[in-house]
Formats: sequence, structure tokens, C-alpha cells
Amino acid sequence: MVPGTIGFIGLGNMGGPMASRLATSGYDVVAYDIDPDRLAALVDQGVDPAEHAADCARKADVLLTSLRRPDHVQAVMVDDGALAALRPGSLWIDLTTNRRELVTELAERAPDRVTVVDSPVTGAVDGARTGTLTLFAGGSETDLDRAEPILENLGRVIRCGPLGTGNVTKLVTNQLWFVHAAALGEGFALGLANGVELAVLWEAIKDSVADSFVARHDAPSIFAGHYDPSFTLDLCLKDLGLTMELAGRVGADLPMTEQAHATFRRAADRYGVDAGELHVAKRIEDDADLSFRLDGDWIPHWEK
Repeated sequence: MVPGTIGFIGLGNMGGPMASRLATSGYDVVAYDIDPDRLAALVDQGVDPAEHAADCARKADVLLTSLRRPDHVQAVMVDDGALAALRPGSLWIDLTTNRRELVTELAERAPDRVTVVDSPVTGAVDGARTGTLTLFAGGSETDLDRAEPILENLGRVIRCGPLGTGNVTKLVTNQLWFVHAAALGEGFALGLANGVELAVLWEAIKDSVADSFVARHDAPSIFAGHYDPSFTLDLCLKDLGLTMELAGRVGADLPMTEQAHATFRRAADRYGVDAGELHVAKRIEDDADLSFRLDGDWIPHWEK
């Protein structure tokens, strides 16, 4: 275990369980969130509360941030003074799915002898609770050597390369996730409209070349009819927007990425940006006048 204090800013659906795991793993954790109820819930688990973001950063030997959007990272680290408050020799690990350029820009603006790793995560709320996330880490080898023992308490760490490559890797995985989610709704509609029962179709998908994490992990949220409110269409569009920025550097058309962005935008326009991500499948369900409900004990993944 790395000695010293872990700071954690952002105690939402993902950040809260991650901060909790670090505390129960034996680290001294000081945390902050703008929502006092979220902070209070962690205090009950032995986490020390910080008065504000800069206070949390000032007390930390290693600071972790888990925020919803790049502009939230900018607000916390710059406007709220967390970056300037970091002590010489400290390490900042950003777990946010972020814009690569923002991470590298903030690293350049960090105080002397403060280093930075970007390590966005995948694996949903259940992965955050059980410590089975995958973390995509970018930074110098020295900084990754320091970060990895901490991050391994949260899941498997994949070293992606220099600072910023963690976010590129995460956005590629999300790009494929979103394409799969949209395609799954289309596949369900094709089968149902042509006489195949949904339960049979799902078993065939899982035991064939069509199998995927999305088919196994996300389909139950469609069957239950809640469409996974733990990850909103707003966040899907944020990540797809960042992906489209990366696509601009490819030098070739990426039609599936472009169509995924357009498809999620259609779902958000109809159901609102705060609707669950799998409303991308509900739009097809509604337009085709089909039902994707399937009887079963579909425990929401964030409750497992």
C-alpha cells in the first residue's frame, strides 16, 4: 500500500462506490462532493470529509477525481482551486471520461512536482461496487507504477501509454458499446417482428457470434423496462461527442460512429437527455409497436 492520504472528489454513482472501496481497503481517504448527502454517506464508512475541493486536494498525497463531464473537471480543478492546492510530490489521477487535451493542459498547469495520470473506468456501477472495473491508465511509467497499486483495488488496470491515452482507449470502448446497444434494439425488433420469441432470441445471441458484454449486461435493463437510469443519454452524447472529436483525426469516414451519435441524439430528443441510455432501444420498440419486456428476476446492476 502506498503511504499517505488518498483524496477523492466526486461521489456519484461511480465515485461513491470507488471511494468506499479504497476506504475499506485500508487507505486513509478524505473526500468531497457538492452533494452533502453523498459525502455524509461516505463519512459513515470511515471517510474523512473535506470542506471543499481545494481542501481535499491540499490534504491528499494522491488525489482521485471522478466527475461527469470535462467542464466539471475544469470547474473543480481550476475554478475551485483543487489543482493549485496540490502539494509538491503529489499525484492526481483523473478517473473521469475526459477530453484528452484538457487532461494534458491541466497537467502542464499543475504546480511543480505534481504529476498526473488519466485513468477512466468501465464496468458500470456493479463493477465499481465489487472492485471489478477495468481502468485505462495513461501516464509516465513512473507515475503508473505509483498509481497502479491504488487503482488495483478498483479492478484491472490496463496501461495504455502516455498521458491522455487512457481517455482515447476509454472512448473507443464506449464507441463500440454504444454501437452494440443501438444494434441490440434493432436485433430484438427484427426477431420479434418475424416470429421469434424474445427469450429464444436472447439465448441465441448469447450463444453465438452475436454475443457481447452489452447483450449480457444491458439487455436485462431493457427486459425490465427501466432502460438503465444509472447512465443517462446525456452522458452517452457527451462521450459520443468526444469520440467524434477523435474521429476528426482519422482521415477516413466512420459511418457507424456517426450513426451511433445520430441514433442516440434521436432517443434524447424524444425521451429527454436524463432518460436511461437504453432508451436508444425503446425508441425502436415504440416505433415498431413491439414489447421488449421479458419475465425474470432482473435485479438492477447498481443493486447487486
